[in-house]
Order: sequence, then C-alpha cells, then structure tokens
Amino acid sequence: MAETYVIALDQGTTSSRAVLIDRGGAMVDCVQRTYQQIYPQPGWVEHNPQEILYSQLGCLTELVSKHRLSRDNVAAIGIDNQRETTIVWDPTTGEPIHNAIVWQCRRTAGLVDELCGTPEVRSMVQAKTGLLPDAYFSASKISWLLDNVEGARERAEAGELLFGTVDTWLVWVLTGGLVHATDATNASRTMLFDIHRGVWDDDLLALFDVPRSMMPEVRPSASFFGETSYPGVPAGIPICGVVGDQQSALFGQCCLSAGQAKNTYGTGCFLLMHTGAEAPTSSHNLVTTIVASPPGCDHTEYALEGSVFVAGALIQWLRDEMHLIRSAEETEFLAQSVDDTGGVHIVPAFTGLGAPYWNADARGLICGLTRGTTPAHIARAALEALAFQTYDLVRAMEADAGVSLDTLNVDGGASRNGFLMQFQADVLRATVHRPQNIETTSLGAAYLAGLTSGFWSGTDELAAMRESDDVFEPQMDAKAAERAVAGWADAVRRAM
Repeated sequence: MAETYVIALDQGTTSSRAVLIDRGGAMVDCVQRTYQQIYPQPGWVEHNPQEILYSQLGCLTELVSKHRLSRDNVAAIGIDNQRETTIVWDPTTGEPIHNAIVWQCRRTAGLVDELCGTPEVRSMVQAKTGLLPDAYFSASKISWLLDNVEGARERAEAGELLFGTVDTWLVWVLTGGLVHATDATNASRTMLFDIHRGVWDDDLLALFDVPRSMMPEVRPSASFFGETSYPGVPAGIPICGVVGDQQSALFGQCCLSAGQAKNTYGTGCFLLMHTGAEAPTSSHNLVTTIVASPPGCDHTEYALEGSVFVAGALIQWLRDEMHLIRSAEETEFLAQSVDDTGGVHIVPAFTGLGAPYWNADARGLICGLTRGTTPAHIARAALEALAFQTYDLVRAMEADAGVSLDTLNVDGGASRNGFLMQFQADVLRATVHRPQNIETTSLGAAYLAGLTSGFWSGTDELAAMRESDDVFEPQMDAKAAERAVAGWADAVRRAM
C-alpha cells in the first residue's frame, strides 16, 4: 500500500504553515510562509484576510506539489488557527469588508469598558463565557467593524455579511463557500458563546449588537467540516478537525484528562490545565475555555487558561532592540556562564501584565543593576522571567482547580532552551516533560483530523506514538527556590 498522510494547516499570528504528518505521527515536511503585520495606529493590529488565505493555501499547494499528494493518499486535513482574530465578509462576492482585526488589537478597549462597565454585566459575561470582558476577544471587534465600515451594519442586519475567526474563513474558502462553520474551541473565544449550553447567546449578541445571522454553525472540534473544493488543491479531501491553536497544542500533548497541563512558550506564554467536565470560574483572573475532545465524547470538556503577553518576545527584544545577544540560542550559554543573575530581575510588562494580574498600566522593568552586571546576568534574568511568569499562572490554576500540578508538559520555540526548562522545574518544584517534537500545535490538529477520519484508531494509539520525552526534575534547593520567587514577586510589585 502507498503511504498515506494527514495534513495540518497551522495558521498563526505571523506565519502560515502546512505540515505533512505520517501514520507514525512524525512530521514528514513543513512549508511555511510569513505575511504582513499591519499597524494603522498605536495599539491597533490588523491582517489582510486575503494575504492570510494566500499564505496558507500557498503552503498547502506547495506541499501537495512537492509530495504529489491527492485524495488517494491524504486521509484528512486538520486546521488550527490564531484565535479571536475577526473577519467579516460578503458571501456573495467572497470579499472581506475590512482587514482582519487581530487578537492583539486594543482599539476596542474603551468600547468594552463602556458596555461592560458594571459589576452585573461583567459577572454575566464571565458566567456565560468563562472569559473576563476584554478587547482581546472577538465580540467588540465585530461591533467595531459594523459601526466603522460604511454600510456594514445595515448589510449585516439584512443577512448579507458573515463573521468568522480565521478557521471559519479558511473552511468557507476551502469548501467553495458551502460551509460556514467553526468549532467549539474557537467559539468559546468570541465572548458571544455560552460555554455551558453550547449556543450563541442572545444576551451577549444584544450586548455587543451583533446580528445572529452573521454567526457560523458550531461543531465539535473532531467532526466533518466539508470537503476541499478550491483550485490547486486536490478535490474531495475531508476537513475533519478544526481547533484553536492553544487547545490544539493541549490535544497534541495528549493532555486529555483533568489535571493535565501544558505550557506553550511562544511570543507569549499560554498555559492550559484540563479540568474535564467541570468548568470552574476563576477567582485569580484566569479564563475558562472549551477544549478539543476526541470523537465520540458525549459531553463538553473545559480548561483553565492563563496568558502571558511577553515571553519569547522578551528574548527578541534583547536581540533586536538592545543588541545584547546575537541569537535566541545564545541565551542558554550566557545563562549557564554565571552562577545567578547577580540580583537582577526583569519584568517584561511591555504591554501591561496578563494573568493572573491583568494590569494594563504595569510597565517593563529591570531592577537590581550594579556596576558588575553583565549581558550574561541580563540574559539569565530574561529566561528566569519566563519561568517566573509561568510559576504565577500555575499557582493561580492550582488554587482555582483545587489540584496540585506535579507534571508540566511544555512546547513552543523557547522550550528548546535546556536552562529555561531546568529552572522552570526548579521553581515549580514539579517535573517538566518536553516531547521530542515540540511542534504540538500542528500535531493536535492532525490528531483530531486523523481520529475523525479513522486514520488512527483512538487516543491510545496516539499516546503510544508519542516519542520519549526529555524530563527535567527539580534540582535547586527548596529554600533557594523560595528566595528566587520572592525576589520576582518584589520586582512585579515595583512594575505595578
């Protein structure tokens, strides 16, 4: 028999990728293309939806051509995507009415404060959606587009416009405009979806003045979303998995049971702890979100999520703006070349602090400098800051979920840094597991598509395929770890 594959379309904030996965779960090939970031005003972030589309489908068609792929040797396509980013388009012409408003965009912060300004409304939003009212999510972005693009509100109310996060936009185009659908993980990030009843909520749609006719159908992550029907792509390949990127990474790590957690070290950090069928309401400024479940799961499953705004971006800043390092990889050698940070702490609150603080007014801080401070001390302090921010999230999650975390699964680019992973284990006093394949986001989308299509038999097969992890156990003295955490906490207080 000829080799068969699953394709993952990994649509991220700065690039799009098409990844070919074989039956053993190995990444055979990956095609990646970056696209333009648009900053019309300070705090505003946009993408051109057509450029997202062309970058993603360009990756797919190149992969198809390189490996001579067809409906005969591709079992299914899975899609994971940057979440919350908002696109509104005309289904008749297929044209977006405006650039996509990206999840990072803060233009609607004032609108959210105005609409959710009372404790009663904020409590209602959190109770229904699991989210803290914020411009981060899609609801206010849709409202802004309808109110600021000429004629958009009238067209939307007449049923002439569609809304979607990036997954919905890709599915709609790939199926030739036949399918307008999203999955529950992406729906749960819009701030318009009741995560307990599994429906678009009338109260929330009214609050943000969004017509119901714009909203996509919501399906389970592991389900059939239609077949490909787009020039240059083999026709008839089933799209059998759709999932938001962070939930995809959780699934790719095989964190399928309550108490299991993963942390993705990317531009920011995203920590998710699976809570099973329970949807706890956070009292520590975390959010509750829906996770992807395997086919056949008859109930909704949830996770607590905490977001750190600046993680890998801090290392990029040291390299590109401060010119203290030549490459991200160099930080590991520098950090290990000194015994400690020499009392230096860095709080990377470049755009405020995310969970568990949610302090938009906090600003970045380097403290503890002396005449003896070197680039090595600063590089080590930067890596430690990533671990400390994750420490704060883990402790908040443990308090909300009522469980102690003994193992943290890690992925993302910065997880390659052995010093960072060891320091993370030290301050958490927990075991850190790093898979051989740290690209678990695309792997999660592939797993969902492969399970739904029958390419893989079940989650036991996925768990058995997982390559042996690198394991980091705590080595630092417990009292030394406590002192380190206390120094971080003092620096955070100064930043706020």
